[in-house]
Order: sequence, then structure tokens, then C-alpha cells
Amino acid sequence: MTSQTLFQLSRIGYLALLLLLSGWFIQQGINGTYSLGFSLIWIVPLLFPLKGILTGNPYTYAWASFILCVYLLHGLTLAYITTDAFVFAVIESVLIGILLITFPFYARKRGRELGLGLKKKSEQQ
Repeated sequence: MTSQTLFQLSRIGYLALLLLLSGWFIQQGINGTYSLGFSLIWIVPLLFPLKGILTGNPYTYAWASFILCVYLLHGLTLAYITTDAFVFAVIESVLIGILLITFPFYARKRGRELGLGLKKKSEQQ
């Protein structure tokens, strides 16, 4: 896969996840399942890497995977404990799983194209 394909796939997947989770948590806040403030707290961490993901910054793609791990835990837990939101939880988990694969691959591939990376110890001296 080219870095452009990985970029498009990652960006579309991230925006889909952002819309899916925003809709879910806001709906839960309106229904009274969660408070609206609690729902917004769940959405805010997803907004931190937004600019870097939209612009294709490989460094952002590298660290954004750590944020996704929290949401993967949420999706898997929800799939395990409820039958009402099972389909939502599976969609959330699969989407995050795809992003957890494409984000690091894009970061690595694009970082190499840009000449970014960690310097080897022998090159530093």
C-alpha cells in the first residue's frame, strides 16, 4: 500500500470513528444514560489529534494510536456486557482495530519518505 492510500484510509476511518462516537455519547447524554458533561469528556480525547490527522503528520499518527486503545477497551467491554448495543460495540471495535493497524503503518511509511526517524547510536556521535 502506498502512503497516500494509508493516509486516506486512516483519515476516513478516524473521521467515521469521531462521528460514530460523538453521536453515540451525545445520544446517551440526551437520553439521560450519562450526563452530557460526561459524554463530552469521552469525546474530547478524540479531538486532540484531529489537526495532525487531517494534515497527515506522521508523528500524530504515531501517538494517536495510544488514545485509540481507550476506545477499543470501551468497545470490547460494551460488546461483552450488553446485548442492546452489541452491533454498535462491534462496529466501534472493528473500526478501531483497522485504525490501530493503519496509523502505525502510515506513520512509518510517511516518516521514511520524509527522512524522519530515530538516529542510530553510531550516527549520533
